[in-house]
Amino acid sequence: MLVLHALTGDSHVAGPAEPGHPTPGWWDGLIGPGRALDTGRWFVVAPNVLGGCQGSTGPASCTPDGRRWGGRFPFLTQRDQVAAEAGLADALGIDRWALVVGGSMGGMRALEWAVSHPERTRALLLLATVAAASAEQIAWANVQLHAIRGDPHWRGGDYHDAGPGLGPHAGLGLARRLAHVTYRSERELQVRFGRAPQGAEDPLDGGRFQVESYLDHHAAKLVRRFDAGSYVTLTEAMNSHDIGRGRGGTRAALSRVTARTLVAGVDSDRLYPPAQQAELAAAIPTADHVRVVESPYGHDGFLLEVEQVAALVRELVG
Repeated sequence: MLVLHALTGDSHVAGPAEPGHPTPGWWDGLIGPGRALDTGRWFVVAPNVLGGCQGSTGPASCTPDGRRWGGRFPFLTQRDQVAAEAGLADALGIDRWALVVGGSMGGMRALEWAVSHPERTRALLLLATVAAASAEQIAWANVQLHAIRGDPHWRGGDYHDAGPGLGPHAGLGLARRLAHVTYRSERELQVRFGRAPQGAEDPLDGGRFQVESYLDHHAAKLVRRFDAGSYVTLTEAMNSHDIGRGRGGTRAALSRVTARTLVAGVDSDRLYPPAQQAELAAAIPTADHVRVVESPYGHDGFLLEVEQVAALVRELVG
């Protein structure tokens, strides 16, 4: 089984916190003996994406000349990343995946697998993803890219050897704050935080609201573990996603899918709204009606509603 991570995810999909991974695996409740992705029955592969910063080659990696890739790192598409994953499958001797599953950016690559390599994809689970990045999704991403590139420490992407603390950390933190708002729902933020101040801080006297502290926390957390160059590379790869490019359009491309397919959206997702998953389900010949994951958490529901995702996995592979 092939499990494909989202934008700032990595191969630590299951297991406890460990050096380099301050939290348990991002789908820890889904993978393991007796769980939906049963490691007693299946071999589960969760690769780090090409262009990332957790093992696969990315902007922080060194080239053969010993210098960092930095701003020289090439533009990547989801197809490029799937080509690299296909090379990994070849190296592992895997001719066909029993299941390819992913959400958000991982769902883009899962879909690309089923279209580029239908003979190698037996079952497909697409979560909170799209056939092509929409104008609004590209617009949100564009603001994040400007935040990073507008940081004076960006240096055209060549900042990795500038010294401790001299990377575009402020820009990356700002990008994360914006992204995180789109990942959650308005209702959740209102119920969880409302207008409450952070502790003893007074928002009318330079202090923060709780929701501002929440965004600060997630910004600092990402800056500690993720590379801004990888964030730019992967965000641009998401913007490039268009399953129909060079294939006669979306419907012609999706008609190539032969894998048994389930498509699911999160009912409160405002970044990848369920209507987009309904369009996917209607156009993939091996899919039936779109499934709905019920969650107050918005786009992040595909990561958090593990029991509902587990039910979808079991529906596909038993």
